[in-house]
Amino acid sequence: MYVSNLSFRLGEQELEDLFRQYGEVSSVKIIKDRETQRSRGFGFVEMPNQDEARAAMEALSNYELGGRNINVSEARQRD
Repeated sequence: MYVSNLSFRLGEQELEDLFRQYGEVSSVKIIKDRETQRSRGFGFVEMPNQDEARAAMEALSNYELGGRNINVSEARQRD
């Protein structure tokens, strides 16, 4: 899943803990700027079970985390 509008101070463990409430999380990656290593405000969460992932997506879209309402959607392949 693609997760955007993340607080720049949010860590991967916090994001994983949030999604783990809905099922097994296989990976979490917050994308960082190559030069500054500062969060770019978005990341990806992988959950192996489709039903759990769908439940997390529905429950967490527009969820307030770190003072911001996060967006959760299905990740798409880059062209």
